[in-house]
Amino acid sequence: MQSYFRTLLTPLAIGALAVASVTCTDHRGQPTAREGTYTPVARTITITTVPLLVKEQQKVLPFLKGDFAKGGVLDGKEVYAFSPSTVTVVEGDTIHFVFINPEDDVHSFVLPDFSVALPPQKTTTATYVAKRAGIYTFTCSIPTHLPMMWGQLVVLPALAR
Repeated sequence: MQSYFRTLLTPLAIGALAVASVTCTDHRGQPTAREGTYTPVARTITITTVPLLVKEQQKVLPFLKGDFAKGGVLDGKEVYAFSPSTVTVVEGDTIHFVFINPEDDVHSFVLPDFSVALPPQKTTTATYVAKRAGIYTFTCSIPTHLPMMWGQLVVLPALAR
């Protein structure tokens, strides 16, 4: 059994060393950044507001009449979402957000240090710099859309320089 593993591990170890010694290059043949460095980039991210369970759907989904009625599980609420609901970037990246609100309800996009009004049937743009690594919740601040309309901005740490 030991000789089997020795026979198997030797080529694997040689392959791992070969991969580790490869120098990566960019499209011009220039060496890319070495491990331990990260150059922040600008990213364009589109987020759309999406109605999931709203009053206008009561004719299509009759069970919603009871849900939206006084005392129903959605009394005073509507269920919307952000799509995508999770955005991942790296610390230092600049995010060029494109928000699409295709419906007739007002929404907002709120992070702890950033807020954007999303008027109905409009596309809105805004720029945000991901300053610190962490997981940040974003929400719509319209009271009838809470607590359902939320997502997360995941900011990965840049590798140590």
